[in-house]
Amino acid sequence: MQFVVLSLCVLAFALSGESVRAGTVLISTAEGALPPASDATRIPVATRAITRRPDLILVAPTKSVHSPFDLHFKFQAHGSSSIKPESFHLIYLKSPKVDLTARVRPYIQANGLMMPQAEAPAGRHVIEARISDSDGRESVGVFTFEVLK
Repeated sequence: MQFVVLSLCVLAFALSGESVRAGTVLISTAEGALPPASDATRIPVATRAITRRPDLILVAPTKSVHSPFDLHFKFQAHGSSSIKPESFHLIYLKSPKVDLTARVRPYIQANGLMMPQAEAPAGRHVIEARISDSDGRESVGVFTFEVLK
């Protein structure tokens, strides 16, 4: 009897046209449809310093991926400083800008961010990431990747 009820539920779900999400939404379809940011908002302020800023490296995705994909950043502090994971910010560079930080916060650790099965609509996406260390030095990076259909 339980098998019949379960089978009917699965059949009803399949016929309803609903789809099962494979991952966590990083960028929604509505956000992906926003106009691109102006060139001025894409250029991070880069200055020189005597001491090294933390490394902020986008490990994945590389150039082109299919959704869902793994979003992976690597953080590394230098000298006697340590990474401040709470300082990480992720911004989707659209007009207006979209703050993605709350969506990735559960996946942030001191050595990086690992968000498995991130979802984003097809298209070219430009994101800005920021991280600081315990000495107050900040690194900013602008990264571009493309999600294929």
